[in-house]
Amino acid sequence: MDAANQPDEHKTPDDRLKMTELERIRHSCAHVLATAILRLWPDAQFAAGPPVENGFYYDVELSHRISPEDFPKIEEEMKKEIKANHPFEKIVVAREQAVKDAQSGRLGALRERSVPSRYKLGNLADIPAGEQITYYQNGDFIDLCAGPHVMRTGNIGAFKLTHVASAYYKGDERNPQLQRIYGTAFKNKTQFDEYFKMLEEAKRRDHRKIGAEMGLFVLDAEYVGPGLPLWLPKGTVLVEELEKLAKETEFAAGYVRVKTPHLAKEKMYKTSGHLPYYAESMFPAMELHEETLGQGLEQMMKEADDAAANVIYEEARRHLPNLDSSQENDSTAFIAWWRNALKQVPESVRAKLMTSAELLLFGALNKGSRPEPDRYYLKAMNCPHHHRIFAAEPRSYRDLPLRLAEYGCCYRYEQSGELIGLMRVRSLNMNDAHIYCTPEQFAAEFNAVNEMYLKYFKIFGIEKYVMRFSTHDPSKLGQKFVNEPALWKQTEDMVRQVLKDSKINYVEAPNEAAFYGPKIDVQVWSVIGREFTLATNQVDFSQPRNFNLTYRDRDNTDKTPLCIHRAPLGTHERFIGFLIEHYAGNFPLWLAPEQVRVLTIGDDDALVNYAKDIVQELRANMVRAEGDYGTDKINGKIQRAEEAKVHTMLVIGPRDMQAGAVSVRVHGKGNVGAKPKAEVLADILAAIRERRA
Repeated sequence: MDAANQPDEHKTPDDRLKMTELERIRHSCAHVLATAILRLWPDAQFAAGPPVENGFYYDVELSHRISPEDFPKIEEEMKKEIKANHPFEKIVVAREQAVKDAQSGRLGALRERSVPSRYKLGNLADIPAGEQITYYQNGDFIDLCAGPHVMRTGNIGAFKLTHVASAYYKGDERNPQLQRIYGTAFKNKTQFDEYFKMLEEAKRRDHRKIGAEMGLFVLDAEYVGPGLPLWLPKGTVLVEELEKLAKETEFAAGYVRVKTPHLAKEKMYKTSGHLPYYAESMFPAMELHEETLGQGLEQMMKEADDAAANVIYEEARRHLPNLDSSQENDSTAFIAWWRNALKQVPESVRAKLMTSAELLLFGALNKGSRPEPDRYYLKAMNCPHHHRIFAAEPRSYRDLPLRLAEYGCCYRYEQSGELIGLMRVRSLNMNDAHIYCTPEQFAAEFNAVNEMYLKYFKIFGIEKYVMRFSTHDPSKLGQKFVNEPALWKQTEDMVRQVLKDSKINYVEAPNEAAFYGPKIDVQVWSVIGREFTLATNQVDFSQPRNFNLTYRDRDNTDKTPLCIHRAPLGTHERFIGFLIEHYAGNFPLWLAPEQVRVLTIGDDDALVNYAKDIVQELRANMVRAEGDYGTDKINGKIQRAEEAKVHTMLVIGPRDMQAGAVSVRVHGKGNVGAKPKAEVLADILAAIRERRA
C-alpha cells in the first residue's frame, strides 16, 4: 500500500496559483501521462493527478495492471504529446455542465465514452458551492482541473516515470483501490541528471543499508512489531552521544530535566485536545478495571488488622460473589448489613474501616458490581505530561521562563505502509522541551531556540536549511484549528517578527499549523542535496489554558503562560537516520561508535603490551577504543578497520614503540603520519571534547 494514503485537502484556486514553476511543469506532466495512458488503454478511469515532492502522480483505475515494463511505451506516447506542443487551454464551466460532461464520460478522457467519469463526479462533489469550476485541455484530453499549468506541452523538459503503487480513492480504505503511477519532471536535462545522480548516491547512503552493515539497529517485525526499532550496542552509542550533546547544551541554556511515564489516562488527552484531533495517530486505548469489590474489601480488612473485623470480612465474603457477578444485586441490603456489622468492632477500628475506600466501595455497589474501566493511552507526545508538571506547584512570574526538558519516549500509530526504516517509526525518543513564558519573554525565548538550531547545524555540518513557518487557515477555525482568531493573529505576528529580526531563512506555509498554534518545521539538506524534515518548533496558546496553567504576575493576578514546544534534534530515530545518510556512516570522531582501534604490526609481547597500554589509557578517558593484536598482516587489519568505519587507526610497529610514537591513519583519508604518542592521544581527547567535524 502506498505511503500517501491520506486524503489530499481541497486546494482553493488561490492556493494553486502559488505553485512554483517546477510544480507547474510536474502538474502538466501528470496530464501528459494521462493522455498517453488513454491512447494505450482507452478505458482508463482517472481520479487525481497533482504535483508532489520530487515529482507527480496520477491515480488510475484500469483492468490492465501497469508495471515498470510498461513505462517505455507510456513514455514514448508522452514524448509524442510533448512534441505536438499542444497548448494547455483553460475552460470555465457551470457546475451543471461539468456534471453532464462527467456523466457522459468526457472528463479525464480523449472523447465521450459509454461509462461515466465516476471519479471526476466524486471530485466535483468536493468543490465548494460558489467556487469556479474549470477544465484544462491539451490536444484531445480534457480534465477537471483548477490548474495552473505551463503554457504548452512542449514546455515540459526532461521527465521519467519512476514507480507504481496502490492508493485508495481519496485516501479512504472504504473506497476502491487505484493504481498510482509516479513520475518526475524537470525544466532541463541538467537538473534531471543531477536529481538522478543524487538518487543513486542516496541509495548508496540509505540508512537501512548502512545501519545493517554497521550493526546499528534492527527492526524485528515478527517479535517486537513493525516500526519499533531495537538499538544495538553501536547504535546506542549514537543515541547516548546525542543525548549528552542535548543535555549539555540545554543545561547551559537554563533548562531543567524532568521524567514522565509512558502512558496516561484518557482525561489527559481530552484536556489537551489531542483527543479527538489526534486520535488516528494514537495507539488504541487500554481499558483497565480497578480492583474488584472483593479485593477492595479484603484490602480494607487487612488495613484494619482486627479480629472482629476479620469476622465481618468472612461474613461479607459470603455476600460478595453475587454482588461481584450481578448488575441486578440488592446493594442497599448489603450496605445496611455492612454498617450494622461495623457497630460490633471497636471505635478505633471502625474509624479505619469508615474511609474513603468504603465510600468508593458503596459507590461501585450503587452503580453495579463492576465500575466503568479507566482508559489509558500510550503517550503520543510529551507536552500534556509537562503541563501537569507545571501545574504541580504554584508558579510566580519570578519562576518564568520555566524550561522543562526530557528525552521522552512517545508512541504513534503510523500506518504500516508509512513506516520507513528509522524515518517513520511507531516508537520515538524525542529531544523535547516546553518553555513556559510571559508574552514579554516570548521573543527572546523563541529566538534562543532558533539559535540552538543554528549551533547544532554547525556541529553537524548542515549548511543548507530553511525554517518552514506554518500558519492557520481562518476558514478552518473550529475544525482543523482551535477557534481563537485573535490569539492566532497575535502569535503568528510574534513568530514572524522574531524570524525577521533574527534574519533566519524562512518561508511561510499557510494551512499547515498545529491545531493549537503556529509552528516551524525545520527543513535541512544533507551533503548530497537530499531534503529532510528534521524538527519542529511550535507556539501554543491553547493547551496552557486547557490545563488551567497559571502564574501569579507582578500585579498579583493569575495569568496564563505561553508555551513553546521545541525539539531541535527531533527524535533519535529520524535524526540518526539523517546522520547515517549525511555522513554515509563515516561519523566524526566524537560520534563514531568505535573511535579508535590500535593495530600492531606483529604480535611481539612487548609490542602488544605497548598497544594495550594505549588502549587502556584511551578507555580510562572514556574513549571507545579497541585493539587488534593478532598475527594477521597489517594490511588485513587496516582493511577490517576501514570496513567497520573505525574513525582513527593507530598503527604500531617496533620502531614506533622504541620512539614512543604511533602512526596515525584516519578512515577515508589514509595515513596522517607518525607522531609522538602523547601528542596523538591529547589531540584525540581534544577532538572528542570539542566535537570537531
